Amino acid sequence: MVQINFALKEVNCKVVYYGPGMSGKTTNLEIVHQKAPEENKGELTSISTDGDRTLFFDFMPLDLGNVAGMRTKFQLYTVPGQVYYNSTRKLVLQGVDGVIFVADSDPDKMDENIESYANLIENLAEYGKDVRELPHVLQYNKRDLPNALSVAEIDKRLNKFGVPTFEAVAYTGEGVFPTLKTLAAMVLESIEKIDGRNPRKPAAKPAAKPAAKPAAKPAVGAAAGPAAVAPQPKTTSARPTAPAAAAPAPAGKSTARRPATTPSVVQAPATSPRQAARPAAATRRPALAATPSPAQAVAPAAASQLVTAKKGAGTGLIVALTVMLLIAAAGVAVLYLGHQ
Repeated sequence: MVQINFALKEVNCKVVYYGPGMSGKTTNLEIVHQKAPEENKGELTSISTDGDRTLFFDFMPLDLGNVAGMRTKFQLYTVPGQVYYNSTRKLVLQGVDGVIFVADSDPDKMDENIESYANLIENLAEYGKDVRELPHVLQYNKRDLPNALSVAEIDKRLNKFGVPTFEAVAYTGEGVFPTLKTLAAMVLESIEKIDGRNPRKPAAKPAAKPAAKPAAKPAVGAAAGPAAVAPQPKTTSARPTAPAAAAPAPAGKSTARRPATTPSVVQAPATSPRQAARPAAATRRPALAATPSPAQAVAPAAASQLVTAKKGAGTGLIVALTVMLLIAAAGVAVLYLGHQ
């Protein structure tokens, strides 16, 4: 996979030379290392055996200079040609960006070319890569052999996807750099396509914090405390009024027992018809004179409820209510005594 370092403005690409054993993969890499400028190449590492010069892989970092303002570096690898080193082949292919398949032009090696190319497709598939989408080219090496197959014949049997092909004689350097340059251009072009499909987006701005909601205002009439729920009665002036006129005495009763003077109290509220009828009942049942009337029994309870409801509402309102209740009780008492 292409590694892009924007801080250092570097692009690192991985290119792998793939093909059957002894086809010329390592020779290609050696020629590149010999002819590349000293300041643009790294050390060539090679592990060789008697059967195949490359047991694991060859590696050489190659600096191709600045491309579009970015310093482009290629890491070149080769894989072992023997089939029994397939695990190493797959390991080297991990993260590959481009492949140069080196085919042997010897007619006796054609089956090995086909088998190795099929192995390349299979190993790429294990990494989720499609060889048709991966930049790769075919190099027909050893074109100096007297019995070399024609390019048309190799192309017909090997080039299934119509990728670019090159004739080469690796040990002389013929065709080595044109192959590498073409693949490098294809890799860079694929990078541009990927970058075009996934443009870098600016960092998302942090979402603005929602403004704190103001505390909900208490609803009208929902103030804390029972005083806000209970309706407030209209207050009357504390100024005493003239004494109420004495109610007419019932027929047949003498008024001699009526007190000469009425108590100096404020006027009692008007009595209901039921309260007006109570003096007559009181004359028939004198034993109940000491029993308080319903109004007197209800008055303390009502006063208690009102005092509870008005708790905390102010001492002035409580005093006014208490005076009113006393006036009402005194008025009832006066009416009751006046009818005895």
